Amino acid sequence: MFNRYLGKIVSIISQEGFFTAVKKLFLVAWNMLCPAGSGDVLFISSGMVGDSSRYRVRHVAEELQLHGFKCASVVQEYPMLMSCVDNFSIFVFHKVSNIPQIQKFIEKIKEKDKEIIFETDDLLFDSQYIQQQDFFKNANPLEKRFFENGIGGEILADPYVKTCTTSTSFLADKLKEHSKQVFIVPNKLSKKDIEIANVILSKRERVEESREISRQARNDMIKIGYFSGTHSHNKDFASITTALMQIMEKYPQVELFLAGPLDIESELNKFSGRIKQLAYVPREKHFENIASVDINIAPLEIGNPFCESRSELKFFEAAIVGVPTVASATKTFQEAIADGADGFVASGEGEWFEKIEKFVADEKLRKDMGEKARRKAIEKYSVENSNNVEYYKYLKSKIK
Repeated sequence: MFNRYLGKIVSIISQEGFFTAVKKLFLVAWNMLCPAGSGDVLFISSGMVGDSSRYRVRHVAEELQLHGFKCASVVQEYPMLMSCVDNFSIFVFHKVSNIPQIQKFIEKIKEKDKEIIFETDDLLFDSQYIQQQDFFKNANPLEKRFFENGIGGEILADPYVKTCTTSTSFLADKLKEHSKQVFIVPNKLSKKDIEIANVILSKRERVEESREISRQARNDMIKIGYFSGTHSHNKDFASITTALMQIMEKYPQVELFLAGPLDIESELNKFSGRIKQLAYVPREKHFENIASVDINIAPLEIGNPFCESRSELKFFEAAIVGVPTVASATKTFQEAIADGADGFVASGEGEWFEKIEKFVADEKLRKDMGEKARRKAIEKYSVENSNNVEYYKYLKSKIK
């Protein structure tokens, strides 16, 4: 366990700084000590905070609670884990390592004939995919030891485990290859996320209404934002470098805002004066940063299974603050975005240039698509409007 956390700590310090690492460690420690109580569904996670645990544990638990389920979550090293077997009916394992405590815990669940669900939002359960990825090749030795055999693969392979949940249809197809019943539980924005977005938009509207100045007197720059999150997106960003170069060459009013630990040492250095890099920030500030740009971009390396498995959260996180997106034409983004209606999908550098240019050249198009995207985010990607009826029925059938 110590090596697992040490490797992650080293990575967080290098990417996000010492104080962020300390904060995340504190949250992990808190999760280890906070009592689980009792209820219907218990989520067990690897314990490291981030978007994965936020969307796949906390937000899914919030969704289920809105539909009448009593949920709790613990980290895999939770000291009282064994006592939870008697206090819950359903156990959802999200990115859990096959440590001895988990092995004993699973055996006890089996003895009680209770439900185990394997949950994933990526391909980290399969070592053959992990070892092909740059993030693994560039990881420190301690992190490599954590990832090299996959995360949770032993649970997926267990014949007792009949059911999986996941975030995308691409991943659902991969899990069905293991002869499992699969429920797609899309990532969704929490009630708190919607509240944050509403406050941001309200402030923006008041500022715009108070500005009785001409367009010429305002800062007329057009801001393109890329909110990467992790170093694993370097190749994704590199796939659209040529298109961005062409845009910045043609439109001197375009600025590029890059959030997260991203390496941009490339020909884009030519425009370094128009490129701003943003550090890791808390959730509220993250949405403020997105709302401050005019165009959101979400490039992924098409054909890379890891990228194809990514969810549409980069689309709806921008949409909820009214910012339109150009995204790579992966299966997931094509399912999420109505191309030309509430955003754009692009499959090559030519299309990337063409579709970014449409937004750069047309302020009204940006606003109209941003508003449509926001409506979709509220209707389809919020826990308050969730309605995954078949999954809820299945869970109810397993409550004892």
